[in-house]
Amino acid sequence: MAKESSGGFSADEKAAMKQRAAELRAEEKRGKDRAAGLAAVEEAIAALPADDKDLAERLHALVTEVAPDLDPKTWYGFPAYARTGKVVVFFKPASKFKSRYASVGFEEAANLDDGPLWVTSYAIVGWDDAVEKTLRDQVARAAS
Repeated sequence: MAKESSGGFSADEKAAMKQRAAELRAEEKRGKDRAAGLAAVEEAIAALPADDKDLAERLHALVTEVAPDLDPKTWYGFPAYARTGKVVVFFKPASKFKSRYASVGFEEAANLDDGPLWVTSYAIVGWDDAVEKTLRDQVARAAS
């Protein structure tokens, strides 16, 4: 993800900002319709490369089960889950910025505060029982 010679945003960063602006316009047109948000998340997941898609599908299933009150939506093109319009948890695919790992992140609306230090994101390259348990616990806590 090289920067332009002017020191400005990279092409990937500009594309992400344009995508977010388009998401905001679409949300404004359709309102905060949960079904439309779910469709957008499913569409974003379906468009991912195989490795990212598998992880995103697993996270989607987990969030849907553990925190069914969170509203699915896209956020900078990422599958995300929000409460009262504020993102709680999101999936950032490795392919989005050509990173070596995907990540599961938590925004400020997540109820994860634990003293002076707590986790706000996890790098994820695979899914096993330990990953699922950790994410299940964190998503449940974040959504509480």
